[in-house]
Amino acid sequence: MTARIKVMVVDDSAVVRQVLSEALAGDAGIEVIAVAADPIFAQEKMKKQWPDVLVLDIEMPRMDGITFLRRIMAERPTPVVICSSISQKGSETAMQALAAGAVGVVPKPGIGNRRAAMEDAASDLIRAVRSAAHANVRNLKTAGAAPVVAAAKLGADAILPAVSQAMAQTTERIVAIGTSTGGTQALEMVLTALPRVSPGIVIVQHMPEKFTASFAARLDSLCQIEVREARNGDRVMPGRALIAPGGQHMLLKRNGSQYHVEVVDGPVVNRHRPSVDVLFRSVAKFAGRNALGVIMTGMGDDGARGLKEMHDAGASTVAQDEATCVVYGMPKEAVRLGGVDRSAPLQAIPAEIMKYV
Repeated sequence: MTARIKVMVVDDSAVVRQVLSEALAGDAGIEVIAVAADPIFAQEKMKKQWPDVLVLDIEMPRMDGITFLRRIMAERPTPVVICSSISQKGSETAMQALAAGAVGVVPKPGIGNRRAAMEDAASDLIRAVRSAAHANVRNLKTAGAAPVVAAAKLGADAILPAVSQAMAQTTERIVAIGTSTGGTQALEMVLTALPRVSPGIVIVQHMPEKFTASFAARLDSLCQIEVREARNGDRVMPGRALIAPGGQHMLLKRNGSQYHVEVVDGPVVNRHRPSVDVLFRSVAKFAGRNALGVIMTGMGDDGARGLKEMHDAGASTVAQDEATCVVYGMPKEAVRLGGVDRSAPLQAIPAEIMKYV
């Protein structure tokens, strides 16, 4: 039998601790070994038994969650899932947590019947914990994470028909990047290394609503290129990276010689919205051999089929290698399907992008 994932829950609310513990205990593969009201109590309990995954609130007495997270990552890197209220203001703090090494963020509803709302979010939490348990802790200091959205698994057909014909080659080049668990800091490493003359980039990072705007703003402050959350109709142009908004799909479209993005609602695809498969399929359909596809760290298989479609349409394709991934799930599946031209370590991906142009 596979050993159960040992989890510790740290939250100053007794109700939240109880509901989260009950939700996690409902999964046969997870064992809640301890709960704590704040990081000080958690440290004492961790001396006796160290968890495989830590579920951590941000705002707590005596020590805040981010300070505790940084201490944990310095002492003994451990997968941490942040479970905190999501707001436009709070999302900035959540981005700090991801930058500090958290491998997942799930929302903690704060309106209405709190207990009922927490129970409704149980599947999201379980998926996030399972994803975190697969994280390669050796790479946690150089990569962040993204939450996983629970839903029935649909394919990209739910949003866009399969590719019928690849585009003829043009001088306008596009780079499409897809990533999930471990992707926030992986993207930071890639995008901050690119010069202003880099090609237009479209990105799907699995992330919920309200987080992508803060994430894009943070990257924009660090990068030479412009980085922003995509808006419907935004042009894809050199020196600009567009990140799909959380909760919506992003597709590449072409109008004459110019590319732009379409931001649409729709069902979750591969349990995600935005979905990498949806973006990659649209790139295969409208850019074909004029595109480079990059699939990076992440759990599951979202993007693997889309990258194969890009490959078959004549695009060049790159996968992040196993040694530098936090979770070698999405790239592994893309390699298995035969959609990857070459694998490269994270630090070499900026050069791959520039070499393509």
